[in-house]
Amino acid sequence: MARLKIFWQPNGTTLDGIGAKRYLRHSDGDTPVISTSIRMLSVDTPELHYPGMTAPSKHDEKLAQLADWLTAGKTPAAADLSAYLAPRLATGDAGTRQERQGKEASYVFGKLMEIRLKRPTGSTRDLFVRVAERPFDDYGRLLAYIAPDYSAKELATMRREERATFNLQMVAEGWAAPFIIYPSIPNQADLALFHTAATRAVTEGKGAWGDPHVLTGYEFRMAVRLWEVTDKLDRGKPVTAAERSSWISRWCADMTTGLLHEPQDYFRVQPQDRLFICPQDVRAAVGELNLTPA
Repeated sequence: MARLKIFWQPNGTTLDGIGAKRYLRHSDGDTPVISTSIRMLSVDTPELHYPGMTAPSKHDEKLAQLADWLTAGKTPAAADLSAYLAPRLATGDAGTRQERQGKEASYVFGKLMEIRLKRPTGSTRDLFVRVAERPFDDYGRLLAYIAPDYSAKELATMRREERATFNLQMVAEGWAAPFIIYPSIPNQADLALFHTAATRAVTEGKGAWGDPHVLTGYEFRMAVRLWEVTDKLDRGKPVTAAERSSWISRWCADMTTGLLHEPQDYFRVQPQDRLFICPQDVRAAVGELNLTPA
């Protein structure tokens, strides 16, 4: 047998995986078709289930208790962040409002899909899917921007706003908070559209922004994790240094000033101006985006 003259070293190499998916059909001998869930990039809608399949309304009492702990200075949260969060949680129905807004966001998204994917002939368009540099999240969901799949002829007559992604449109409707995470940043023209739409939605109180005590999806998840950590502290359970900070980790840059804020100072940046950066990416982001520590 001839010796191979290629070198392959698989040790330490990890390929992206998307978990178990249902086989739907195949179009030929090497093209199976499966279904997979998509996590829309740069947006975050209110939660319908968190954690797991738990209804947000189940957290009402816990979040009200967290408000008391924040006011009393019993949590790992800094004083300024505590003052920002406490009124949003002290209403007693923070989870219920999150769930109600999550249902509304889901309804609006469904209607947008129904309207924009319908051709004048009545047939249904396919989805155009553009994936991120990192294609999958930790749950095996495809990270992507999605839009109706218009023909080249149609695109030639449409303005950029008319062919907007569903990601952008949910932000414009006020039912998704902008949630851009470096390095998955839209190109310059799309970023300007995104920021304009988000600014208008926030300042005009569209969708969920009409709630004076609004909690974005990422803030709701953060609050639930903070309650879990503080509950252990309150019961005298051992809590490691890593656990004390595990409820919040992303740094936040202001896209309008270039100032970089530590994780617990994210709230100092207006929601539409926030660019989140994971700890391992901070050094690269500071250099690439010319950020200045606040």
